[in-house]
Amino acid sequence: VQLVESGGGSVQAGGSLRLSCAASGYTGSSKCMGWFRQAPGKEREGVARIYTDGGSTYYADSVKGRFTISQDYVKKTVYLQMSSLKPEDTATYYCAARTGYPGSWYLPRVYNYWGQGTQVTVS
Repeated sequence: VQLVESGGGSVQAGGSLRLSCAASGYTGSSKCMGWFRQAPGKEREGVARIYTDGGSTYYADSVKGRFTISQDYVKKTVYLQMSSLKPEDTATYYCAARTGYPGSWYLPRVYNYWGQGTQVTVS
């Protein structure tokens, strides 16, 4: 499975961005897709996840109500719509895929595949 993120950029506080994660290869076993972020000097943290079967979603408290994760099953693409962005949202954002349903979706170590990341800067 290969994952490619896009859509990052620079935006002013209060603005919006939409990140995309396009999956290719054998994606049939990828049951959970997650978005993570990592700021300089900080650990990678889970932002949101979606189950590809059924679309169940979950969010970190820090982004709940501001971010929305969604998917286009046919296009094999997962999105992260980010609104009301804050400077503390500045980070490199990564897409990840897991074969199976992880009990702790927010832990990077439970994911099998990762994208290269896309930078989001909020000023």
